[in-house]
Amino acid sequence: MRIRTIGSTLMLCVLGVAVALAADPQVGTWKLNEAKSKMTGMANNPTVVYTETADGLKVAIDGFDATGKAFHSEWSGKADGKDYPVTGDPATDTRSYTKVDDHTLAFASKKDGKATISGKVVVSADGKTRTVTASGMDSSGMKTSLVAVYDKQ
Repeated sequence: MRIRTIGSTLMLCVLGVAVALAADPQVGTWKLNEAKSKMTGMANNPTVVYTETADGLKVAIDGFDATGKAFHSEWSGKADGKDYPVTGDPATDTRSYTKVDDHTLAFASKKDGKATISGKVVVSADGKTRTVTASGMDSSGMKTSLVAVYDKQ
């Protein structure tokens, strides 16, 4: 009986480690590394937090719009390519994410049903760096682009 108990305990430990290793690398708090980032006409988002929820992901962004005004936005949904509402972002009212592979998400944002920005989010193999590449148009029709590099906190 004692051997079964020890065996069961070891099995649970192994499963726990396997689940932890299989966790989504996007999840966590990410801080912008401005020295490695390049943004043209886009919002500056110094802090991004990805959280797993029962229904998918929650993304919270604390940033500054292109004019320097501070904002806090949130998006909750699944990485299934469908549009889900965004709150708090003056340039976006819906966003969709699609899982490309274990370390990459593609995204598209819209304002009033019109595409505004799209790109991808890639987490490095070691899980310490997150790079967002995006391009689109601002509200005045000017092209915008960014390469934002984040460090995991």
